[in-house]
Amino acid sequence: MKHLLLKLEPVIWLLFGQGILIGTMLLTGWILVVGLGVPLGIVSPDALTFARAHDLASSLLGRLFLLALLVLPLWKGAHHVRSLSIDYGGLGRDTAVATVMYLIAAVGSLLAIIAVVRL
Repeated sequence: MKHLLLKLEPVIWLLFGQGILIGTMLLTGWILVVGLGVPLGIVSPDALTFARAHDLASSLLGRLFLLALLVLPLWKGAHHVRSLSIDYGGLGRDTAVATVMYLIAAVGSLLAIIAVVRL
C-alpha cells in the first residue's frame, strides 16, 4: 500500500494545493460577501435567493465551482491530518493513517460528485 501511496503522491499534492487555493481565495470571498456584505447592506439580500443559487448551481460552470468547493477541501484536510499524525510521531502508522484519510476524501468526493450531478 505504501508503494501505491508514493505513486499517488503528486496527484494528492495537486489536490492539496488546489484545496488551499479554494480555502484561501474562494471561501474567504464567500464569507466576506455573505458574512459582511449582506449585513452591512453592501450586497442586496435578493442576490442570495434560493432561485438564483439553484440557477447558478444548475449551470455547468456553477456545478464545476460547487464541485471545487466540496471536493478539494476534503483532500486538503486529509493531507493535513496525515501530516499532523506524522508530526506527532506517527511515522510508523503513516500508511494506515494515509489510507484511511485518503479513502475518506475519495468517498466524500464521490458523494459530492453524485450530489452535484443530481442537481
